[in-house]
Amino acid sequence: MAEQARAPQAEQPGKRPILPIFKLEPKPHLVGIKCSGCGAVFLDVKRLACSKCGAAGPFHNVPLSTKGKVWVFSVIHQSFPGIKTPYITAIIDLPEGVSVKSNLVDVDPLELQKNPQKAFGMPVELVASVVAKDRQGNEVVAFQFRPSAN
Repeated sequence: MAEQARAPQAEQPGKRPILPIFKLEPKPHLVGIKCSGCGAVFLDVKRLACSKCGAAGPFHNVPLSTKGKVWVFSVIHQSFPGIKTPYITAIIDLPEGVSVKSNLVDVDPLELQKNPQKAFGMPVELVASVVAKDRQGNEVVAFQFRPSAN
């Protein structure tokens, strides 16, 4: 009996994180790696050696906090065509001792530019949003930060 040729199955459309350090399950969060020797945490998915103690590992994945504080920010007024300006980009310090660059949302860029003291040290929380679709129709999800109560 001849076997019937099987058509390749299409991948189910779904949500895809924009970067390997961003995980969507069980709820959106960033991941880092932790040095087993000294406990230093890095915002990486792969590392050959610890830059704090020099150990060659092992390293293990750790979930990072979804809350942090704004260290520094910039209001962007010019960008690529199709990118709405102005917007705010910032460096966010997380409690684990790592910093991540991200956009701030739910903040008026022009108001923040007039009163920048409001931003420095501002408590923020991670949010996820769909920013595009890939060629296979999957939603591409990015992380951003917005002001939080604490």
